[in-house]
Parts: sequence; structure tokens; C-alpha cells
Amino acid sequence: MSFIKSGNVFTPQGLGAPVFMNDSAIGSGMAFLTGELEKRDPRLLEPLSSVTWARDIVSKTGGGWSDFTSNYFVDYATSGGAAGGSGIIGGATNDIPVIQANLTKDVWKVFTFSNVLRIPFVDQQKLQSIGRSLDDILDEGIRLNYNKSIDNVVYEGIPDVGIYGLVNNPNLVATTSPVGAGGSATWKTKTPDEILDDVNAIINATWEKSEYDLTGMANHILIPPLQYTYLVGRKISEAGSDSILKFLLENNIGKNQGVELFIAPSRWCTGAGTGGTDRMVAYVNNDKRVNFDLPVPLSRIMTQPQVTEMAYMTAYAAQLGQVKFLYEQCARYMDGI
Repeated sequence: MSFIKSGNVFTPQGLGAPVFMNDSAIGSGMAFLTGELEKRDPRLLEPLSSVTWARDIVSKTGGGWSDFTSNYFVDYATSGGAAGGSGIIGGATNDIPVIQANLTKDVWKVFTFSNVLRIPFVDQQKLQSIGRSLDDILDEGIRLNYNKSIDNVVYEGIPDVGIYGLVNNPNLVATTSPVGAGGSATWKTKTPDEILDDVNAIINATWEKSEYDLTGMANHILIPPLQYTYLVGRKISEAGSDSILKFLLENNIGKNQGVELFIAPSRWCTGAGTGGTDRMVAYVNNDKRVNFDLPVPLSRIMTQPQVTEMAYMTAYAAQLGQVKFLYEQCARYMDGI
């Protein structure tokens, strides 16, 4: 009797009953069925990541390739004159104060960001057969790395070269949160009124140091996520229905003066204070008070094939500047919250 082979199944010629497959044949067959019957999610799941710099600071784009950016400042003063140089004169006065202007310039560093995208030819062809683009995948990775680099520069800077960010600038005044009735300075042990006192204290300090100019009153506050969660999840009292956060937003001194306060969680505030304590950061989120430069946005600079590696190499580059507190009196820290 002769047999006809079809895969791993042997059927006697002229008979309808096949010879059963062995275990190894069954295993490979089930693997094939599993691959054919699976429901494949077409999405590509990326790493979890948080990038918040666009929420917390204004970027000034454009300007081209450079090493530095600069800002000019002017101070005014009067010389001579009676009444302390105020300009108030009498009818026969000949001593009139003269206005003077003092111009200064601040220079800020610019950094270059660069990544290289390498696309192996063979891998590119393989992925195209399943409907994915290696170029797009790696491009997304570079853009994520770029945004995270901006995040680092915006919040912490590069302390090794004397560049600081929003949460750790040594030129800003840092105070310690006062101890509350609960015996601790942390917000978790304080009453809503005591927390409001802390918020009003830091806002009022920026207002006072700005000569009570409302454009210098802090309108943006960053706190650690743990404290933010506490403000959102706790009511002001057992009888009330409003959260502590809503209570703060509706009863701070800024609200009274027409300045809309924004309070947001930021992981960069955790442990940023003196001695590793949690820090509250208050400042004016306006490009006239604090900003940073993006002279050159992320761009593909050049692409070339590498024959010896059978790959395409693409260079990406961008330029970003440092955080610039143009008016340091408009920002302040409070540690130990």
C-alpha cells in the first residue's frame, strides 16, 4: 500500500482514513492556528511619560542658530532737585531734577540638542510587510526625548554648568512654611485657613516686591502631586462640599485683585526644597516675567545612506535656551509644605 504525504498527515492511497499526526505535528499546527485566529491590536503602545513644560512656561521661538540670547533692561533715576528729586518745584525754583536712564544687558546661554535616527534597510523592509514604519517609530522616540530634554532644562536646568530652572533657582527667595496648629509645617496637618495663609503669603510677597504692580503678582503655583491630591480630595469642612483646592482658588488675594490663580501638580517640586523638603513654586507665568527660548525647533538636518551598515542615517537637531527670570522679585519659593 502506498501513501500520499500532505504536510504531516499521511493518507493511504485509495483510502479515506488519514493516519493521525504525532504530538510535535499537533503542537506546530496549534501554533499556526493561534497565530491565524489571534486578534492583533494595531496600536503601538509607547512608554508612559509626562511632559508639562508647555503648561508652565512661555517659549519664545525663532531666531536661528546662535550661542546666546540677550535682554536689555533700563533703570530710571533723577539727579538734583529739591524734595528728594521728586520733581515738585516752587515758583522761583531753578534746581530742577534731571532724569537719567541706565541700560544693562543680560546674556543667556543656548544649548544644542541632537539625536541620530538609524534605519537598517533589512529591518525597514521587514516592518513594511506588516504595515509598520520603523522610520515613524524612531521619529516618535526622538521627539519624546526632545520634549523630555526641554522638561529637564525648564524645571531643573543644568546645575553642573550653573544653569537652573523653575524649581531650583538659587537667586530666588526661599522661605519656610510656618508651623500650623497641628504642630507641623506640612499641609496635611494644617487647616484650610492655614494653607490659604501660606498661599496668600507667597503671592503677597511677590506683589510687595514688585512695588504692588499687579503684573508682578504671582499667578501660577506649582506644588508636588501628593499635596495637590490632598487639596483635591479633602473638603474644607464636614459641612461643606467644596474641596480645599476650590477654596484656595476662590479666596486668595489674587482673586480679590482680578488676578486668576492657577495651581497645578508638578513632580519636579517633590524634594526640591532645602534639605530635600517639598517645595511650592509661585511666579508670574507671562513671557514678560519669565520665559525661555527655542531658537531652532526640532528639525531633520540631513540624511545619508551608510553602505557598510546597510542603513539610512538621519540627523535631528534643535536649539533651546535656559529659563530666564526677567524679574526675580516676581517669583518665590516656600519649602516644607
